[in-house]
Amino acid sequence: MSVAIRKATMKDAKALHAMIMESTRSAMVLPRPLSKVYGHLRDFFVAEDGSGQIVGCCALSITWDNLAELRSLVVVPEARGADIGRKLVDACLEEATDLGIGTVFVLTNIEGFFAKCGFRETDKGILPQKVWADCINCPQFPDCDEIPMTIETKIDNNGEK
Repeated sequence: MSVAIRKATMKDAKALHAMIMESTRSAMVLPRPLSKVYGHLRDFFVAEDGSGQIVGCCALSITWDNLAELRSLVVVPEARGADIGRKLVDACLEEATDLGIGTVFVLTNIEGFFAKCGFRETDKGILPQKVWADCINCPQFPDCDEIPMTIETKIDNNGEK
């Protein structure tokens, strides 16, 4: 399946929200209200097939100095296995590099996929901003079973490529 990866636009918000909410049924991602999708629309990339249908999404959310989270990675079931998830992750990592962000993390239950993308399991203790900003309000807190993983971008500690 051929797809184009691009930044999300206003016309995509409701479709993104619907995809995210559908994926919450299988515990692939956490639910996000439509207001949060609109509020973080600039964080999202979308994968669009040749007919203009959105078949995937992923967001890069800046968390702290030199740290961002990859979140809401969703590929519709009929498009899985076509490397779309990897392309979305790569787009987010490229943007992190362009922004001068040295570390990107993900909280996931599909660690095998992210390991193939170069992420490594880490300790949640290195993510205190995430825990207090988002996790504290999550229905799974404090018994979260998601695995924290990180990847270093092509940026050094001084923000240089």
